[in-house]
Amino acid sequence: MTDFSRTRDLFHLPDGVIYLDGNSLGPLPKTALARATRTMADEWGEMLIGGWNKAQWMAMPGQIGNRIARLIGAEEGSVVIGDTLSIKVYQALASALDLRPDRRIVLSDSGNFPTDLYMAEGLLRTLDKGHELKIVAPEDVASAIDETVAAVMLTHVDYGTGRMHDIAEITRLTHEAGAISIWDLAHSAGAVPVDLAGCGADFATGCTYKYLNGGPGAPAFIYVRPGLQESARPALSGWLGHEAPFAFDLDYRPAGGVERMRVGTPPVIQMAVLDAALNAWGGIDIADVRKRSIELSELFIAEVEAGTDKLALASPRDANARGSQVSFRFHQGYSAMQALIARGIIGDFRAPDRMRFGFCPLYNTPEEIRSAAAALCEIVETDAWNRPEFLKREAVT
Repeated sequence: MTDFSRTRDLFHLPDGVIYLDGNSLGPLPKTALARATRTMADEWGEMLIGGWNKAQWMAMPGQIGNRIARLIGAEEGSVVIGDTLSIKVYQALASALDLRPDRRIVLSDSGNFPTDLYMAEGLLRTLDKGHELKIVAPEDVASAIDETVAAVMLTHVDYGTGRMHDIAEITRLTHEAGAISIWDLAHSAGAVPVDLAGCGADFATGCTYKYLNGGPGAPAFIYVRPGLQESARPALSGWLGHEAPFAFDLDYRPAGGVERMRVGTPPVIQMAVLDAALNAWGGIDIADVRKRSIELSELFIAEVEAGTDKLALASPRDANARGSQVSFRFHQGYSAMQALIARGIIGDFRAPDRMRFGFCPLYNTPEEIRSAAAALCEIVETDAWNRPEFLKREAVT
């Protein structure tokens, strides 16, 4: 059984703050600063360009990819990191459509993260081959999968509500229809058990700055099923995805395996921070994390609903149907969240009216959950949110 009191000590958590926004940006691992300093001073500073070989900077995208693979049920050599999540979504979808040239439908749902849909729209316009992005309600995805669909592109855990798709079942239906499955694991990796290999998913992408605590701007990852790696054509054919980058050939030949999904120069300092952050997962069973996150989220819901009837649960009632986050609807959700943040309790807001709270067992405690729920109830019951400084919208919500 995982000792979560030990893991809490691995993170810098400011005094007087209850942090319930790790589903948006994880806190600073205590070892990350020293690792970044070492990378900058000892490697970049002393090795200069030699760091690409001596410090193995060039190999880090695959090495760290293998560390992430363990957390998402992926095979060795099937995950690589680099670039942003938007780029990785673009790569996955472009490769999927290339594998199904006779089909024109990309199926997604209205709960998908908007950037995934934006990238899909942009790609389909660029291809200009008559493709259609078909968006249905989350509960209608299964019935919409048929032989006209080229790719099913979904976010596993809904960013706004925490509603969770059944990866195994949707992937099974996708394959029965002859389509390609693409999963966005931004709110899954490090939060809920995922078994990409077991369910036969084709592609998956995700970011590393949420539950994996890689820091703002940390590189994204992409998974390609081993059986597809030699046939998946990378639409963004960057030089580090070349078979021989330092041959400087004028023609592009994709590298073998998932390495072909590398694009440009990887962010070395960010990778070093992420590598240090992943040390927190040593010896941790993701099943323990899931069990504890359900306990914390169930406690939060119960405490909030016992304290006020002014908030409406926006997340699934069934804990097994949602990820490690809970959202409540409130007509002045943004202002109420600002009032909560002013008290040192940090969640976030997602339009139009959702107050969102993430539960990270590696550092959140039941005592924090009770305190946060009590403060939230007091704010909405007394209209403490109705102050000018809480009504003013900031650029990031």
